[in-house]
Amino acid sequence: MASSDGFPASFYGEPGVLGMLSNGISAFLVLLQNFHTAHTGTAPAGVENILAGVHLILIGGVCQLVAGMLSFRKYDHLSGTAFIGYAALWGSYGATRIYFGASAQTPTIVPLPAQMMNNLSLSTNMTSNMSLTATMVIPVCHVCLSIKETAIAGLVPYILLSFLLAFCSATVNYIMPFVFGAITATLVFEAVGLVASSWALVVSGVLELLILIFAIYGSAALLGKGLTQRLVLKGFGTPLFNVLLLGTTNSGSAQRIGHEKKKNTKYAEPMALGFFCDTVAPFIFAFYSFGYMKSFGVGVAWVSIITVAQLFSSYYAHLRQDCYHTTKFGLHATYWLIKAWDEFVLSALVLEDGKVASGREAMVGNWFFVMAGVVLCVGSLNTDVLELIHNILFVLLTLSIPQIALQGYYIFFGVACSLFSAASLYCTFSRLINTIAEKSLIPVGPQPISSEMLKKALMCCRAKQGDQEALPQTDQGSDALFYISNGVAALSALHARSSSLNPAFLHLTVPWVLISGAIIQAYVSRLQVTGGGRFGSVIPTIYVAVWATWTWFRFSGNLLQLSAEAAYGFTAGAIALLVINAFLMLIAAYRNLVLLFLTSVMEVVLVCFLLSTLQRLPYELEIAMLALFSTICIYGALASLVNCIFSHRLLPMGPPLIKEKVRWESVPELPCPVAYSRLTSSLMKIAGFWGKEECANPRAIENIYNIKDRPAEKPICICISNVEQLVAAKPPFSPLLWEFMRNVYPGGISCIVSKGDWLFKLGVGPAYDRVGTKDSIMIRVPDHTVTGHLCDITGPLAITSANPSGEPDSTHHTMVINRLGHKLQGVLCDGDSNEVVASTVVNCLKIDEGTITIVREGCVPAVKVHQIFERVKSTMV
Repeated sequence: MASSDGFPASFYGEPGVLGMLSNGISAFLVLLQNFHTAHTGTAPAGVENILAGVHLILIGGVCQLVAGMLSFRKYDHLSGTAFIGYAALWGSYGATRIYFGASAQTPTIVPLPAQMMNNLSLSTNMTSNMSLTATMVIPVCHVCLSIKETAIAGLVPYILLSFLLAFCSATVNYIMPFVFGAITATLVFEAVGLVASSWALVVSGVLELLILIFAIYGSAALLGKGLTQRLVLKGFGTPLFNVLLLGTTNSGSAQRIGHEKKKNTKYAEPMALGFFCDTVAPFIFAFYSFGYMKSFGVGVAWVSIITVAQLFSSYYAHLRQDCYHTTKFGLHATYWLIKAWDEFVLSALVLEDGKVASGREAMVGNWFFVMAGVVLCVGSLNTDVLELIHNILFVLLTLSIPQIALQGYYIFFGVACSLFSAASLYCTFSRLINTIAEKSLIPVGPQPISSEMLKKALMCCRAKQGDQEALPQTDQGSDALFYISNGVAALSALHARSSSLNPAFLHLTVPWVLISGAIIQAYVSRLQVTGGGRFGSVIPTIYVAVWATWTWFRFSGNLLQLSAEAAYGFTAGAIALLVINAFLMLIAAYRNLVLLFLTSVMEVVLVCFLLSTLQRLPYELEIAMLALFSTICIYGALASLVNCIFSHRLLPMGPPLIKEKVRWESVPELPCPVAYSRLTSSLMKIAGFWGKEECANPRAIENIYNIKDRPAEKPICICISNVEQLVAAKPPFSPLLWEFMRNVYPGGISCIVSKGDWLFKLGVGPAYDRVGTKDSIMIRVPDHTVTGHLCDITGPLAITSANPSGEPDSTHHTMVINRLGHKLQGVLCDGDSNEVVASTVVNCLKIDEGTITIVREGCVPAVKVHQIFERVKSTMV
């Protein structure tokens, strides 16, 4: 962690204020209800519970989610994980309060269709004391059964995770451990209060009061720090204990140091959050599978909320250009969401003394999750043993499907969930500690197979082993998730014919097709929008409409008993989708053969859909096409993931059928002037846009904020050509600092130093107050000839990454032109960027005291920075 002195960019704007206040206010709301219940002996009911639940969702859920998102953008691993995790907790607890309020309703009589009556009488082995009639008395909120049991099942994993967060936060400061520790103790007594007497609610209320007090103090300390740029109140900046006391660096993981540096480290690592979610969801399923919960009506809310948090972990992995974790957490979120709504449907429709096993039907779509899990195992061979074990347990989890043995399905699934949850808990702890320490203190194991051996194994199908194509700009990190979501939807849609024979399939198939094909694919569409690809998210967006329409007509339509006139409306829609998909085939021809085959098969699938609206569907053709579509998807997922991990085409995707060669000189419609770095005249042209005076113009720096939509609290650093340019300004640096800078410049290290009048001599001029912070500034000397020569011409430059704020970095000048060209005076084109990772930021404000602090670890590992510093210190003695 960085030192508080100097307050680098990552400490500006304090989302911790919002996060801790959200926890404090949420605890206060629960406190009021607990004290009222303990005092009067009457539990809140009806509207009172519903209003309390809504407030918990808005304050503890939504507000804290915002705080977590801001923390991830500030490179704060712990706060980002904690705030989004607690947002899921308060949101789930708020939903439980709403269920409590809704459960106090009167029952109603619901008529059952005759066809469903026949199916239920055949598919359920009803006991002699249960009769089935044409009507069934079902409560308005019959899915609200087992509310208390579900709440306990959800609180237990949060207790364990909250304890881990409290322990990890003790290595950062000594305010958060008290806040998170109080939350942990509160959750324990909240769980006890659900089954015990009112004394547990009193203890819980006292602890919630402590949460409020600690949260108010912590928020005040952070707010004062942000406003005054000083530690007005104690609590932050000093940990309870040094994280390095937990162990020594694991030599077995030393080879992993370079892997993370390939990612975009401008955002905090979301891996701990992803494993956090993988702990909660299977834990709830384990309680349900072992029979502790009689209905999954409330459990679906807890699992759905935690999967939203897991999608955020996938999203921030995408922003970090980490395709492996983007795919992994996206796949897991899809699985948990589908399984939750699958069990919810069973809980709502098949009630036999609270048991649903007899109504369970085997879903073919589950086999795609098995194959996708194997794909992740292949991808994890390039990471560490812990990742591989975790993926193997996920495969075991997906193998627990009803085909193996319907009688023992839930037992097997419950055991698999228990093992997976335990592994995820350890993964959460190890990722958090290792991320905070920036070292591998908690063992995760070595890389199972070396990268070179894995490359050779994956390239065995190529004609020449040395033929490694660089990954084109059209390929994106979210492509694997695109293929997975479509594959699950297609394989699940195979139940279309079975549903005509067994109406239970109508209900069970809806979540499988709709969630994977529409909801998750809408998320994939969002990822591809930020990816900067030429065609953006066109294909996934259209396929969202395809699978949503398919579900509506083929499955929900039968349940709703659509009229013939309504079916003709779907006929017109199917024709429109056929025409649109023909254009998607043209787009796919610009990408690769796999995507072209996929869109071509989808054309045939849409023909089948059109025939089904006319009651002339050839089922055999549709089944064959859907199976072929799924097969293409599983290969596309494997190839996309492997190729993205290694940034080379190791597995063939096929060349684009249509190749367009564009000469920039022949395109007059460019949004801004362009110049080429190979020509000296081009550098002079770009320098002419600024001139000597423009570089020191505060308005020019204001334009940076406007062009990027950059938050005002994030300061700008300056770039110079070499150390000698800095020497000429005569800053009052110590000999140790000078020697350290000469050893790290030029390169991927940025140093934070004290500001002073020397900046005027350097050429910053009137822009003094617009660069850096009040007392410090970050200086960069990139190891790039073009940039260095440009700085020689213009003087120091205020620089930042050429991408809209919060989006992935631009790695090619075409991405800059496409995304920002209409706002720029000009672009200096230099092809592919060699620096796809942010620089390592070193706080040198206390270097004279013999210490430096790593503010952000980037392309240069922290271990190497400290080695350089120790070597420099030894030479200065």
